[in-house]
Amino acid sequence: MDSSTELRHSAINDFYRARSQATLNELMAHITGKSIELLSYEDVRQKLRAQGGGERTLKEIPLSAIVGSVGRYADFTRDFLPLRDSDRDRWIHVQLATHGMTGLPPIDVYQIGEAYFVIDGNHRVSVARQLGAKHIQAYVTEVYSRVEFTPDIQPDELIIKSEMVSFLENTRLDELRPEMDFTVTTPGKSPLLEEHIHLHRYILGINQPQEPPFNEAVMDWADNIYLPVIESISKSGVLRYFPGRTETDLYLWISKYQQELETHLGFSVRAETALGNLSTTLDTEEAGILRRLRTKLRQLFIPKRFVAGPQAGQWRTEILAVRPIESLFPEILVPIDGKETGWYALEQAAVIAQREKANLEGLHVVPWEEDLENPDVMGVQEEFARRCEQLGIHGRLVVATGDITDEICRRAVWTDLVVTTMLHPPGPQPFDRLDSGFQKLIQRCPRPVLATPRQTSQLNRALLAYDGSPKADEGLYLSAYLAEQWKIPLSVVTVFKNGKIKPETLLKARVYLEESGIEAQYHAMEGEIVENISQIVASDKIDLIVTGGYGLSPVIQVVLGSTVDRLLRETSIPVLICR
Repeated sequence: MDSSTELRHSAINDFYRARSQATLNELMAHITGKSIELLSYEDVRQKLRAQGGGERTLKEIPLSAIVGSVGRYADFTRDFLPLRDSDRDRWIHVQLATHGMTGLPPIDVYQIGEAYFVIDGNHRVSVARQLGAKHIQAYVTEVYSRVEFTPDIQPDELIIKSEMVSFLENTRLDELRPEMDFTVTTPGKSPLLEEHIHLHRYILGINQPQEPPFNEAVMDWADNIYLPVIESISKSGVLRYFPGRTETDLYLWISKYQQELETHLGFSVRAETALGNLSTTLDTEEAGILRRLRTKLRQLFIPKRFVAGPQAGQWRTEILAVRPIESLFPEILVPIDGKETGWYALEQAAVIAQREKANLEGLHVVPWEEDLENPDVMGVQEEFARRCEQLGIHGRLVVATGDITDEICRRAVWTDLVVTTMLHPPGPQPFDRLDSGFQKLIQRCPRPVLATPRQTSQLNRALLAYDGSPKADEGLYLSAYLAEQWKIPLSVVTVFKNGKIKPETLLKARVYLEESGIEAQYHAMEGEIVENISQIVASDKIDLIVTGGYGLSPVIQVVLGSTVDRLLRETSIPVLICR
């Protein structure tokens, strides 16, 4: 084989390695939710109102700072891995040219902030990155924007940047108050700031013949409304409870909290007073208060029997939005019925609380207000306190009235996990499922539910039942957390039945866990799902099953039933149901 043929074979192999890596990256992006899409220059330019263009200059630029393309943004990943087999010949031709005497000409790019967008030379960038190069020669034309733009930008963050550009164009605060930082981290917040300014302008004009000029209102708001709160936030140090958030984020949060307090209390509350109350609360209450403050003063909408519950992953989004994951379950809700069988849930929750350093929130529900005076209720409270002390955990019991499922779902949003005794799992017939309170709980609960049988498990070995669905992906995330944080062995089983689940489903879980540095035992099986799971439970000495929640609509769920229902009926170990 001559050298040119050898080089061509090598280039072909490099291309297909790059294509395989692109496929894996797409899979990981689906699991993690982090985009790997190349950005469209025109979309970014329009969103950022980028204008003008400096002189076209030749210089060396970092390949890692190239994040988009003018015309080929759908053909490559964010790392410029090729997405189309049809690009093979062009890609190989470019790589072979790198071995020639003349080499490759510089690429053409636009520059916005610290990031670059390819005008011409997409394949050259792709090949250069595959060959391990760090920089590339480029003709650079700079385009200007009012906001900073960095190479690590994600598509969702682009929306935030776009809104900030509109805010600055409308208010000119970057010119009027250039020393102030109005950065926010979630979409919809910059327009909300502008609403605050318009409201402030209206208030200023109430006792005047007419509203003041907009520029005056902007500066007055910045100096007398916004800045005092920002200074109080900085002085209090409360921002440390909001990892990844900005002072402007917290300003908006406090403004909302202030309004809720005023509605609840019936009198005016200054923003600084609301912040002081928040700071005091954080200093005196040890766990979870911050997360619940937003929902404490408003009624939570509870969907009824045939309305689907929260979307898959919503619980994780809410938790990740307010705290780093050092402990995933710092607050555990435990429904207590007062009967002997009901205390198994408390004992099981105690096992988790000790590992997670968590607080237990007990919930005892009675039907009517007059039941609150029943001596049995006092007995439940005393027994709860006695058992918590005996178990060496911190817990408190709330007594409420109403429907038990409604109350669990209403209060679960303040916590991170629901642990309940599995006394009456959904039955095998549609009528049984229609009348099943447990099925309603799984369907509607906004947090994961651990259903425990009438015995306590030490939760030392976990099995993930994985079918590739969105809720199974939440189970995958939780299983990874348990394996990493609790240092317990993990098994993963995928059961193929009637061609509904493909062999690559298990690969998806394996890639995610291996990328996370987690070892696991993998089982690909055929046949009945519950029987296969039971077989692995016995062979691997499993004492915790992790599975996704219901995947069908509530109506279909009642008619057809679910693997989850059958698993709950037939298993003798705790089942963690994710959503």
